[in-house]
Amino acid sequence: MKIAVLSRKSSLYSTRRLIEAARERGHEAQVINHAKCYMALEGTNPHIYVGDHMIEDLDAIIPRIGASITFYGSSIIRQFEMQNVFTTLSSLALMRSRDKLRSLQILTRAGIETPRTAFAKYPGDIKNLIKLIGGAPLVIKLLESTQGKGVVLAETQKAAQSVIEAFYGLEANIIVQEFIKEARAEDIRAFVVDGKVVGAMKRTGQKGEFRSNLHKGGVAQAVKLTRLEASRAVKAAKALNLNIAGVDMLRSDRGPLVIEVNSSPGLEGIEKATGNNIAGEIIQYIERNINQSGRKHKDKVGV
Repeated sequence: MKIAVLSRKSSLYSTRRLIEAARERGHEAQVINHAKCYMALEGTNPHIYVGDHMIEDLDAIIPRIGASITFYGSSIIRQFEMQNVFTTLSSLALMRSRDKLRSLQILTRAGIETPRTAFAKYPGDIKNLIKLIGGAPLVIKLLESTQGKGVVLAETQKAAQSVIEAFYGLEANIIVQEFIKEARAEDIRAFVVDGKVVGAMKRTGQKGEFRSNLHKGGVAQAVKLTRLEASRAVKAAKALNLNIAGVDMLRSDRGPLVIEVNSSPGLEGIEKATGNNIAGEIIQYIERNINQSGRKHKDKVGV
């Protein structure tokens, strides 16, 4: 098969591992910088170019789309979908997962437990917003933040009001969530591939830091999930139509709570913590979903 990883940097750990895993299994693999691609719509023939070179004859793509280029990246994926190229991440699923409010609404509709969350646009609703999630301490999140950026812990009512007012003053879209104290600055990431958990790690934040993201200095170690945690991770990925996902959960007094589902989860932390060949699992997933007659595309194109 001919497989392309859509990535802006070929030197990134996740990109390198996916290329290595594909070649180890006998496939042709290349990196395509989706930020440098452009699209042409000509009648019934949707084309994708890098410079004057037309990209063609691909069997599958593995999108690694950064948050800053979500809209354009989803457009590139959609163009490949129109060519009937198999993708591990659909354009529609990418857009849904990157919108924190929308993804939480989808998870809630699917009956998946999440932290209590409130959202409002009108600045006059701040006190009611705080009251809805049980008061301070609470967590305030930008709707399109990643890697722990744009996430603030407000420990008092006064601090919460000040931070929310500041975000409203910048016309930023935010959600307010309850703070799960018993999680003790730890969360769990379950890595789901094709409806199965293929690795899980516990991430612990630095002393004095409530965020456990590895990019914020958190440390990771392999963890054994409970049956409920594993099933909840799989259900969350399925609800968002993600065949590859990093499902982040908090261990609370009322069970595992899903806080986020990442559509382009990094491989470095999970592979190093668990020793599992996650990249190889992804390539095998592609192999299972491309039949002998050519390409098979399971998801509907989200135009």
